[in-house]
Amino acid sequence: MHTLVVFASGRGSNARAIAEYVAQTGLARIGLVVANKAGLGVLDWAESAGIPTVVANDATLASDAFLQQIQNLEPSMLVLAGFLRKIPESLITAFPDQIINIHPALLPKYGGKGMWGHYVHQAVLAAGDTEAGITIHRVNAHYDEGTMLLQACCPVLPDDDVDTLAARVLRLEHYYYPRTIEFLLTTLDQTI
Repeated sequence: MHTLVVFASGRGSNARAIAEYVAQTGLARIGLVVANKAGLGVLDWAESAGIPTVVANDATLASDAFLQQIQNLEPSMLVLAGFLRKIPESLITAFPDQIINIHPALLPKYGGKGMWGHYVHQAVLAAGDTEAGITIHRVNAHYDEGTMLLQACCPVLPDDDVDTLAARVLRLEHYYYPRTIEFLLTTLDQTI
């Protein structure tokens, strides 16, 4: 069975969707949830599910002790699910091509520092785009610039506001992210 380390923020709805899906498939388990600050709903959920948690600021993320903690879990993949801190070079180097992220836009549009959550949806609406969506990509040293693995689209409706568009995009995230993880892990199993 594969081990995932999930880096999350907020309520953790993507972390929950991933956990439920991998539990159903029996392919993986979440060995650790890393949050960018204390008091988040994702931490409450993880603790109630019996999943260990860590709150990590930038210094923690870049520390040798944190890297060792992650390496000790022997994860197959590090999964960013709304995590709001930049992943340090030390983790990217230690886990090449094993870190993935989901972004609530069709990259390269609306990516980069400061483009997350409602800021992305506001930008899509302000631009008058007729299509929105998600991008799942590998993580490299630059925000939202890693190799794209999957994009999925949904319409932007004439009466959409930030909340209605965000809800439609979130449905795409909850469907495609766990299945992309499954595909990547299954592909990994076939190469071993």
